Amino acid sequence: MSRTRYALVGAGHRAQMYVDAISETYTERAELVAICEPNPVRAQVYVDLVVSRGLPAPAVFTPDQLEQLIADEKIDRVIICSRDDTHAEMIVRALHAGADVVVEKPLTIDAEKAAAIEAAVAQTGREVVLTFNYRYAPRNSTLRQVIAEGHIGQVTSVEFTWLLDTHHGADYFRRWHREKEHSGGLLVHKSSHHFDLVNWWIGQRPQRVFASGGLRFYGAENASARGLVDRPARGTHDGERDPFELDLRGDARLTALYLDAEGHDGYLRDRDVFGEGISIEDNLALIVDYSGGATLSYSLNAHAPWEGYRVAVNGTEGRVELDVVERGAVLIGDGLHPVVDPSATDAGDTSSIRPVGDRLVLQRHWSEAVEIPIEGGGEAHGGGDVLLLDDVFAGPVNDPLGRPADWTDGVRSIAVGIAGNQSLATGSAIRVADLGVKMLASDS
Repeated sequence: MSRTRYALVGAGHRAQMYVDAISETYTERAELVAICEPNPVRAQVYVDLVVSRGLPAPAVFTPDQLEQLIADEKIDRVIICSRDDTHAEMIVRALHAGADVVVEKPLTIDAEKAAAIEAAVAQTGREVVLTFNYRYAPRNSTLRQVIAEGHIGQVTSVEFTWLLDTHHGADYFRRWHREKEHSGGLLVHKSSHHFDLVNWWIGQRPQRVFASGGLRFYGAENASARGLVDRPARGTHDGERDPFELDLRGDARLTALYLDAEGHDGYLRDRDVFGEGISIEDNLALIVDYSGGATLSYSLNAHAPWEGYRVAVNGTEGRVELDVVERGAVLIGDGLHPVVDPSATDAGDTSSIRPVGDRLVLQRHWSEAVEIPIEGGGEAHGGGDVLLLDDVFAGPVNDPLGRPADWTDGVRSIAVGIAGNQSLATGSAIRVADLGVKMLASDS
């Protein structure tokens, strides 16, 4: 079997999932032959990792050399893990240079860039795969199956609340994601996962979006109002620190990828979440109308005391509810805590303790509620990463749930966030068909 030749674009934290997959799990199918990264220290971290596993060192190129990289190294597929606002350029250039693309969500951050990707796919006929790992989490797949099998009838509305805690949520306000021009804000960078789930769960297309929200917890102005003054500009410093500060020296990977690499590009991974220059929101609410008549009510909070999500899908024949607790608490000086169900284990036996929250309940009209079993999960992104990687590197099988995603799914997911950002700016509802992307106009 000939191996697919891969190039990695962007050598940050998320890239390790793909490097590990190629250099450990799928070595018979794939080889990482090149890394495209502007920071030489960061690139070398992954070069060294690949070599430590007994494999040839990938060649290193800079982003301006992408076409040369693809030609010289005979690249079949490019994996893009670079900053969100660079995705579109890298996708378009890779397609025209003759490579297929695997790209981390979000596809891109605005409608103009989405239209450029649409044009490049039409011109080249090449493939763009979106890695929506949440589709593969068993809890989300099971919900999709319940809806697809018609247990609640025709979907009429969706209620969806996502909570990011003060460990995970705060991290978006330390790094480049805090600048909307680089990430599209949480409505694009983070919520594209969630909007894709809704699009996929209910099999309808978003048509109109109204959004409200703002920066109400993080940022300098909010900190001042709460008396949080005279704060260090970053978390990596000597002396005492509060729970919102990240000391890069406490994590070997973060030290290698960011602290040791600062001298080459000046990028700070540990900025103060209550500092100046934050242009994204931390509290958001949306109403989205869909092509089949359903309405989504969605909210995102990025400073909650626990992390997880709650979704309820209403239909003409009943309702299905999914509760997920990904982390039960963030405690000062005592780490991160799952919520556990004491009734799930014998006294003194912790081997069978399970998180409370991965719970799927179906209730049809005129019937008692029934809990639907969820098989699997418990690993990264609810067990989704492993299944996703198998589709990416071994090839998707015939999937009745339709989990593999391409650029069209990516466009529809970011369309909600892009329209939401426009609604935040204008105070008006925004029609997705008016965003300037051809396929979205045809969805209406």
